[in-house]
Amino acid sequence: MAERLTIGEFSRITHLSIRMLRRYHEQDLLVPAEVDPDTGYRYYSPTQIRPALTVRRLRDLDLPLADLRRFLAAESADGPDDGAAQQVVVAHLRRLEDRLGRTQRAVEALRELLDPEAERAVTLGELPAQRVLAVSLDVPEGAGLDWYDAAMRELDAAAGERSVLPPGGRYEHTLFTEGHGRATVYLPLEAPLPPDVPGTVHELHLPRRTAAVATHQGRHDDLDLTYGAVGSFTARNALRSQDLVEEVYLVGPRDTDRPERWRTLVAWLIAPPENG
Repeated sequence: MAERLTIGEFSRITHLSIRMLRRYHEQDLLVPAEVDPDTGYRYYSPTQIRPALTVRRLRDLDLPLADLRRFLAAESADGPDDGAAQQVVVAHLRRLEDRLGRTQRAVEALRELLDPEAERAVTLGELPAQRVLAVSLDVPEGAGLDWYDAAMRELDAAAGERSVLPPGGRYEHTLFTEGHGRATVYLPLEAPLPPDVPGTVHELHLPRRTAAVATHQGRHDDLDLTYGAVGSFTARNALRSQDLVEEVYLVGPRDTDRPERWRTLVAWLIAPPENG
């Protein structure tokens, strides 16, 4: 059989070691075209060269075995092409791109931390008094961010199209130090409280407040660097902070799907000076 290749020949053609080809066989990723029942020798067909190289690349890209088997099953299916194999690869490539993006941002943050000249701008300022619609809740440990999304949906439903100022949130420090704590998500609204608002929505008057303020640019992956800068500013200037930090989402996912344009105001609220 002229088209029958021994495992050694197939290994030389594909640059896959004999050991690796045996492992692919054991994992049902690349089954030889023929296995001699007496000797156990494996033989391959030239038509298996491209699938073998494809399996290698997908494993190099850390495609999980379960997904790889789904890909191979879809590729070898006799029915009409429904794009199932391509969907497996596309989904994995998205995961890889997300991972690469996180890695790049982590590298950028580390370079900034290692640069003694890099310092994020922080000022002492005042946030204006505001009337807002708010949702306040106790965030349990390990809650993720679903609570924030739910609160914003309730605020949007209550405010309709009447709010033109950016939303914000006031968070106890224990949310960051302990992973749980009190949070208030708000949406500025000058109009009267609408009727039939959800029971969780209430009116809140925020007073004029002094804060150490910085504007964070871009994604929130390195938001801790901005918090670090604000905290350092507070400590260096011997300012006594309240147990609250406020974030104002000047530009965020509600405004643009381009994260590099996001801007988040971070305000570390300062307690009034103690008398005496």
